[in-house]
Amino acid sequence: MSAISAEASLPHALPSASLAGLLYVGATAEPGRLAVLWRDGPTNREVTVSRGKLIAWAGAQGPSVARHVRQSLQQIDRSCQPFAGLSLDRPRLMGIINVTPDSFSDGGRWLSAEAAIAHGQALLAAGADILDVGGESTRPGATALSPDEEMARVLPVVKELAAQGALVSIDSRHSAVMAAAIAAGARIVNDISALSGDGAALQTVADSDASVVLMHMQGDPQTMQSDPRYRCAPLDVYDYLAARLAVCRSAGLADHRLCIDPGIGFGKSLQHNLQILARLGLYRTLGVPVLLGVSRKRFIAGLSRGEDPDSRLAGSLAAALAGVRQGVQILRVHDVAETRQALAVWQAIG
Repeated sequence: MSAISAEASLPHALPSASLAGLLYVGATAEPGRLAVLWRDGPTNREVTVSRGKLIAWAGAQGPSVARHVRQSLQQIDRSCQPFAGLSLDRPRLMGIINVTPDSFSDGGRWLSAEAAIAHGQALLAAGADILDVGGESTRPGATALSPDEEMARVLPVVKELAAQGALVSIDSRHSAVMAAAIAAGARIVNDISALSGDGAALQTVADSDASVVLMHMQGDPQTMQSDPRYRCAPLDVYDYLAARLAVCRSAGLADHRLCIDPGIGFGKSLQHNLQILARLGLYRTLGVPVLLGVSRKRFIAGLSRGEDPDSRLAGSLAAALAGVRQGVQILRVHDVAETRQALAVWQAIG
């Protein structure tokens, strides 16, 4: 894995005339400060500077760099626009409903439609803004599920919760499931393959009124944790999401229907995850909201004492707050009440 070299200052000149896949600007947790990353051959470099210093440096580099930096700064502001009709004036919570027997954290708990619906109602009462309903486990090594089996699990849950007025997301990578869930009332598609795993998925969403969360994953759930490799994980993920956004925009999806997720734990080692989590503000320059899913994930146990998923709440909250500090707008969580409380205290102090 390529390390990221911390630099004391911006480069006197960029190592290439091309800016595509070379120069990246991101928000940081510190107001008025920006992270600048660039590829320099096999080395990835990074510096944190003030907004004014970055603008002055960009102007001295010439019109193309100045324009690139100006557009990046504009995109950071645009990333706070509403998503799926939901204002992002404060961090929003997406509550997880796994209608599965084998999800890594809560498989089997909400397998019946009645139990899943009751759980969704409890999540709403606890403060969830979105309910994310999934019928196929995507944990590392999980076996694929047929669309028919998936629909049998999720459609009754989606239909009832949507009828009760909830903003429902369908967590699926299958176009048939997406279409049926949208018809049942889902207003968001949450796809771990960023609408690339099913040839009909992109058009299915484009032809609907639904919004979509595009997630990065290296490989698939069966293989994704088998020695994942990157030139530079944060930048490679950025490039992938930028390409998927371009495809979606070309298909007619407006930015208010788009959201991105860097995919923590999906085809990434512990160090890859940490590199990305330290630079979440980078993804705001893609111009759409950023969703973060860290709840109960394995990297937390890897940094602690190997705890089981049910014992990873503290680490989940720490990672979630680190994301919000960098401008993440949506948190996908199992523990809605606890996350809501942590956010309330953190915001009151800050």
